[in-house]
Amino acid sequence: MSIPRIVVTGIGASSPIGGTAPDSWSALLAGASGTRTLEYDWVEQYNLPVTFAAQAAVRPDTILERPIAKRLDPSSQFALVAAMEAWADAGSPEVDPERLGVDFATGIGGLWTLLDAWDTLREKGPRRVLPMTVPMLMPNAAAGNLSLHFGARAYARTVASACASSTESIVNAIEHLRDGLADVVIAGGTESVIHPVTIASFSSMQALSKRNDSPETASRPGSIDRDGFVMGEGAGVLILETEEHAKARGAKIYAAVVGGGVTADSYHITANDPEGTGAARAVKLALAMADASPDDVTHINAHLTSTPVGDPNEYTALHSVFGDRVEEIPVSGTKASTGHLLGGTGALEAIFTVLALRDRVAPPTINLTEQDPAVPFLLSTQPTTLGAGDQLAISNSFGFGGHNAVAAFASV
Repeated sequence: MSIPRIVVTGIGASSPIGGTAPDSWSALLAGASGTRTLEYDWVEQYNLPVTFAAQAAVRPDTILERPIAKRLDPSSQFALVAAMEAWADAGSPEVDPERLGVDFATGIGGLWTLLDAWDTLREKGPRRVLPMTVPMLMPNAAAGNLSLHFGARAYARTVASACASSTESIVNAIEHLRDGLADVVIAGGTESVIHPVTIASFSSMQALSKRNDSPETASRPGSIDRDGFVMGEGAGVLILETEEHAKARGAKIYAAVVGGGVTADSYHITANDPEGTGAARAVKLALAMADASPDDVTHINAHLTSTPVGDPNEYTALHSVFGDRVEEIPVSGTKASTGHLLGGTGALEAIFTVLALRDRVAPPTINLTEQDPAVPFLLSTQPTTLGAGDQLAISNSFGFGGHNAVAAFASV
């Protein structure tokens, strides 16, 4: 039996640089930054060492009907907004509910709901804790609510692999479609945890940039003076389906998703393996599934978080796969514009990768000052033309826990 080809027929995003996928893409190409100073009382109240983040450009509760928004944590709100956009973009496909699946992800889940409920319990007592607290905070809330909204009965699965989460959900969707578990899958991830606790924790581990005086330039992947990542929030959703199903209904096709690889470092709970062994193996697995070689890759959306250690480790990993040619492949570090959406970042970057193939342009990596010799990727502060001919791109995501996930996309 032949292996079905999987294609992308719809995209949706709510990000720090745009309330939709097209708006986010246009802003990315224009060199926008979504990072701003946080204007909340709690920043000063807790004397937080980092006073900025990349908040979503459009709040999801301004898009959703109020009764719906009230029963969802912000992370699930973002998921639903992005999924509704992607579903409409795909032409609202008519599909048997038992052939529609959800592969979704989050790195942390309903943090705001959890900590707001804890405050309510301490200050007002148990009777004031909302009965919807647990259904709102659970990590599978986004997947469950998408299943309810779209009538997806094939399955609704949730991945929680830190910053690799939503790329892993896309890889899972490829496998589920290839295995015949569904004809159409709503795949992606979400995160909304810009909160004093997470800012304090990431700051304590020296992971965040501390450029409080220049937030918009704080995320600078590949630059020699980078000093940490910038927290972001939002969601990305892709509608994936078999090519046969898509063509039968006359759907537009953005790109094919041709491969995926998921591995574990088993090295350290937060640090990357400096040899990049697990990350390199994930790339190789994705290319093997795509029946492609490293020489076929024409674009890379790198994980590049702007941390002093992570960026060169990714170069080491990719150099072990591509050799010196890795310095000739157009690479984009889009977290320079969006910040790091944690569990939502892989899906957003997959969308950017798909649009890069469609438009044959690699998006810019803004804020690049002096490039670090230890990270000699082919980065550009301007959009880079990918040229004619077949295109094959990979999108990388690596997360706390030693999680590595890579998805491969091909032009159509």
